[in-house]
Amino acid sequence: MTLELNRLVPDFELVSPHGQTQRLSDSRGRISVVNFWSADCPHVERTDAAMLAALTRWGDAVVILSIAANANESDSQLEDAARRRGPLAVLKDARHIVADQFGALVTPEVFIVDREGVLRYRGAVDDVSFRQRAPTRSYFEEAVDSLLAGRLPDVTEVPAFGCAIVRAI
Repeated sequence: MTLELNRLVPDFELVSPHGQTQRLSDSRGRISVVNFWSADCPHVERTDAAMLAALTRWGDAVVILSIAANANESDSQLEDAARRRGPLAVLKDARHIVADQFGALVTPEVFIVDREGVLRYRGAVDDVSFRQRAPTRSYFEEAVDSLLAGRLPDVTEVPAFGCAIVRAI
């Protein structure tokens, strides 16, 4: 299943490796970047720094929900990677229920939800690909900046590039 653009995103509830529960609806009134995340993927490590820098610029108007959906990543791996790259708040989706609900296939893959809970962008964080090794465009920043300015994003969907989400059999 893939969520439709310009439609309300169903709520979800996940727990951090520390046992803290968080729901998507907890961030209503703010722009939410739902970021499918991995402790092992080098593309996620690369994009974490850009996301944290952007979050510093945006302040409390935006929240990043990093969701670890790989079945093969332990709590200690998640905590270690989040601490090294962070501070990052990571939520566990080891049975990939939320990843399946969103139709996420790789990490990083982002879904940007506006203040009212409507999906406005999905896909790549930036324009890195097999041929484009260094980012020259940040799709997620463009989408969030548009929403913060009261406009819909010009680009609403770009195929994500990264590491496949490891699903349990």
